[in-house]
Amino acid sequence: MTGDWAGERIRLQNEGINLFGHYLEDSAGNPVGGRASTVRYAHELALGADVNFAQLTGKNIGIFHVLLTERAGLGIGQQLPTLNSPQEIFGSGETIRFTRLSFERQFGRYVDAEIGWINTENDFAQSTMHWGMNLYCQFETNAVCGMPQALASNSGYGYYPTAHPGAYVKIFPFGDERMLVSAGIYNVDPTISNTGYAWKLGLHGTTGVYLPFQIGWHFGGTDTHGALPTNIKFGGYWDTSEVNNVYSQFQGFQPSGVNVGALPIEKIRGRYGGWFEGDQMLQRDAADPNRSTVAFLSFTWGDPRTAIAPYYITWGIVRKGTFKNRPNDTFSIGGKFNFVNPKLGIYAAALQQQGYGDIYKPSGEHAGEINYGYRPSPWLTLRPGLQYIWHPGGTNRYANALLIDMEMGVTF
Repeated sequence: MTGDWAGERIRLQNEGINLFGHYLEDSAGNPVGGRASTVRYAHELALGADVNFAQLTGKNIGIFHVLLTERAGLGIGQQLPTLNSPQEIFGSGETIRFTRLSFERQFGRYVDAEIGWINTENDFAQSTMHWGMNLYCQFETNAVCGMPQALASNSGYGYYPTAHPGAYVKIFPFGDERMLVSAGIYNVDPTISNTGYAWKLGLHGTTGVYLPFQIGWHFGGTDTHGALPTNIKFGGYWDTSEVNNVYSQFQGFQPSGVNVGALPIEKIRGRYGGWFEGDQMLQRDAADPNRSTVAFLSFTWGDPRTAIAPYYITWGIVRKGTFKNRPNDTFSIGGKFNFVNPKLGIYAAALQQQGYGDIYKPSGEHAGEINYGYRPSPWLTLRPGLQYIWHPGGTNRYANALLIDMEMGVTF
């Protein structure tokens, strides 16, 4: 939006200093369904820099990354309620925080490593980039955008915009994107998303370490040339933290003050899980290869002892290039299937048989979204859409909800 600053921005980029920023806002209202009709607005403002010392000094020390984010506003997911936020940029404490403060070093074409304060979402179970855009974040709902959200609710996975002390190593066996093998280590701190810990850089509050690994393959060509591209990733994790078992979350599905019995809560040391992600370009226009359609699917599995969502699925289809004179606009349809741990449903059914009449049986929360991404310029996106949520909050306590939403993104 701010242009090249009379050539100064280009000069800085040529010297290895890339300055960037964005403003995102998510607005949503539910005319029907949920606990009550409401409208909510939330936004995120971000400023950052990447400094490439190889360009700046001539010595390949690495790349320094810094990113600050500021979030404010209210979340409609808290009002409906929902298990996953319908607004991608609400959460993690509405405050200013470090989101990235790290050094990255590339060793030729085969190895990439980074250490510092980073978030796992950048590098494990992350979305593929198509057309220079994050595929998952063509949706406003946080259930899809970013990464499969069950990873965050089931473990110590560090999600944007929080930053945890951590490091990763990525290996490219063929020296290109055809294959990726990666592993990492990240500090687990359940308090890091609290507003009061926005500038927390120490290890106090640590409960363990998150150890993810991932292997991925790329087949075919690029978005515009060669065979239609396919991307596949498999990953898994071990979280060494000691946490309560899944029954500790049962009360969150019930009205306040309801007797839920003597919950069989126990401590569990070590959580584990895994994921699959795949996307496939379905077609590419012969007359204009910049227009194409991509489908994606993800499946996440979590430790049945502790995971609130041991089975979680996201899917979507995104079309870039809509009308004849709109080559950069998108049309997207997708959604999630969030299956609540069946142990909670079994426990609720047992209580109901014993005469606990006010108990709700957790089962799952599923949702769909359809939207249109209008891009009048390279730096502006307006994305009106609709979301429909089945069983808000994961039970049949509230009626299914329809959301009308609007997302706006501006890059500086």
